[in-house]
Amino acid sequence: MAKLSRRGTNTRRTFLTATGGAAFAGLAGCLGEGDGGGREDDDPVRFVLNPAEEQTDIVEEYTPMKEYLEEETAAEIELIRAGSYVETFEALNTNQAEIADTSPTGLPGSQEFADVLGMRTAFGGPLYFSTIITTPDSGIETIDDLEGETMATGALLSFSGTLAPAMMLSEAGLDIGDFPQGDANDLEIQTADDHDTTREQMINDDTVAAAATGAFASAPQIPQEQFDEHEEFVEHSAEYDDAGSALEDGAEELQLVAVSDPLPRAPIAARSDWDEPVRDDVREALLDAEEEDLIPEDVDEDYELWFTGIEEADRDDYELVVELFDELDLEFEDFEDE
Repeated sequence: MAKLSRRGTNTRRTFLTATGGAAFAGLAGCLGEGDGGGREDDDPVRFVLNPAEEQTDIVEEYTPMKEYLEEETAAEIELIRAGSYVETFEALNTNQAEIADTSPTGLPGSQEFADVLGMRTAFGGPLYFSTIITTPDSGIETIDDLEGETMATGALLSFSGTLAPAMMLSEAGLDIGDFPQGDANDLEIQTADDHDTTREQMINDDTVAAAATGAFASAPQIPQEQFDEHEEFVEHSAEYDDAGSALEDGAEELQLVAVSDPLPRAPIAARSDWDEPVRDDVREALLDAEEEDLIPEDVDEDYELWFTGIEEADRDDYELVVELFDELDLEFEDFEDE
């Protein structure tokens, strides 16, 4: 994936104007009907979570973080699972959450109501990667080979599962048409709710030639040597050491087609008008968290959090996302119905 050029401004990007509408209806019942204006200082800090993987119990994964934050701040933390990328930001915009586990792709349109508290890191690194993958017998060796084929991607607002791969296709010379808001011209692209489902669609459906997922969902089934020519991946990816590890347990082998440039890991965002004293305490605790605070030794490996720390960050660290929205001619409000 070529480096995106910086151009344009973010003045045209606005978040959903009808944030109390249908897209948020499912989450509103979980969070309550109030607008947050009557909160008391000792009310629970509502932390909305958006899983990227279908097989993940994200509330269980975040429980050690919750317990750590409660111990460090003396605040009660309430974990709430959202159903989509949009819902996490809508929760902040409608005063129905104080913190949100979010995708980078929500940042271009949320300037007026969401702040970046920090960027998640994994085993010391703030960068991660998108992959385009196939099966060994597909005949697909390069992105060019996807012309006329069907490819699976993640949710429309997934940074590593959909938007970065869309740029990879375009920069390789394929005509992606109006995707992700319409059809591609040179290939058929179908979306799924999460990275695991995307990968499994390709494995189980012979008509799907390739899939796009974050490397965290693909690398365990790809022999490590296939990544060796991708120097930035080897140097920066937390997934490199684990590449191919699932093959030892009988998982189906996958083949690497392409790897993206490094992408900034997802932020933890906060509601901009959340001005209670505990906000600073929570932010400080997040930035001070050590790996053992987030992934205690006694935690079941099936419920280990996928990141190991949070480093200081702001919106400038996500300029690549703004550039990607420019290149794909997207506005966040385009995803209102997702």
